[in-house]
Amino acid sequence: MPIDTPYGQVESQFFEQLSSIKLLACDVDGVFSDGRIYMGQNGEELKAFHTRDGYGVKALLNAGIHVVVITGRRSKMVETRMTALGVTHILQGCEEKQSALEVLQKQLSISANETAAIGDDMPDLGMFNTAKLKICVNDGHPFVLSTADYVTRTKGGFGAVREICDLILLTKGQLTNIHGASV
Repeated sequence: MPIDTPYGQVESQFFEQLSSIKLLACDVDGVFSDGRIYMGQNGEELKAFHTRDGYGVKALLNAGIHVVVITGRRSKMVETRMTALGVTHILQGCEEKQSALEVLQKQLSISANETAAIGDDMPDLGMFNTAKLKICVNDGHPFVLSTADYVTRTKGGFGAVREICDLILLTKGQLTNIHGASV
């Protein structure tokens, strides 16, 4: 029987599984951002991050849920943004996302059954291999969409991470707690 949430109905089995999540693993490009990279005349790169996602991450961290970003690219912007949110597990330049997540799970003593992963493209399937819940943003690659346990109602870069954070907090009865300012 589906559960009513602020994001519409969610399958009860998925909703129940979210309640055991202790670690949310996130890709960056296409998940925290819309996947586009803006290039300036002098080679500088720019990306847009949504404040809603930032608020969701901060709320999740305040609730004692670990958040890790695992990305194949290296970017000072990502480090700056995630550090501002309080994310301490920032793994950049990871060609092998599965092993990176497995190492972190071991360090934190968190099992795959207590892990959710959100991605949008083929390199994120490695995270899916070591996570109980596989989540894809709704504008993700068709193959990744087909392997996901849940597809967000929100696009990558426009609050998809917040959607998952809210659903996790909802399962723990913590969604309406005030968690500070948006960042």
